[in-house]
Amino acid sequence: DESSGYESESAERSGAAAGGTRGRQRRARTAFTSEQICRLEKTFQRQKYLGATERRKLAAALQLSEIQIKTWFQNRRMKLKRQI
Repeated sequence: DESSGYESESAERSGAAAGGTRGRQRRARTAFTSEQICRLEKTFQRQKYLGATERRKLAAALQLSEIQIKTWFQNRRMKLKRQI
């Protein structure tokens, strides 16, 4: 069986994955700074979707990867959808 990527914290601490040792290791959660979140939220208020150029510029300005920016915007749109 493949791991779902949602192992319990105790399994992560002990190094054993729910699907055995074959499972990929989960990426650590990004801890955004308050300044980064503020800038991301301001950008989100102006535009809900970023093009590649805007994403690249924002990632460079915030010292984050483009994938982190893309994921943050996806999660933020889902949060907005749940609130509506």
